[in-house]
Amino acid sequence: MKSNKGITLIELLVVIMIVAILAAIAIPAYTNYMQRARRADAKTALEQFRAAQEMRRAERGGYSTDITELRTTWGVASVSGDYNIGFQGAAVLNANTYTAEAAPNTARQLSDGSLLINQDGVKTPADKWAK
Repeated sequence: MKSNKGITLIELLVVIMIVAILAAIAIPAYTNYMQRARRADAKTALEQFRAAQEMRRAERGGYSTDITELRTTWGVASVSGDYNIGFQGAAVLNANTYTAEAAPNTARQLSDGSLLINQDGVKTPADKWAK
């Protein structure tokens, strides 16, 4: 009797199916993890933005309404990874209030949305700041 060595087509298909199932689980989890990691950079940049505004208010009596001043004098970053850092587009700027925004600038972060922080330290959306 002759013995056959090697693998059958069925065995190969089972292995391919197992690898596909593992990939279907791992890839979305990895993508979500990377998105949260990039969001952490934006959170740090917004906290630095807020600290710069508080230093400016302590020194000059009010918050800055000029992003260029914040960048040149106080060292606020214009970009943090996949986010643009600046004032919220719809916000009314004055010396008593501000809302800073980290807006995604790459396709891989667009679904994550913007992060905001205001002069009172209110962070929105709260669920994205908590993670």
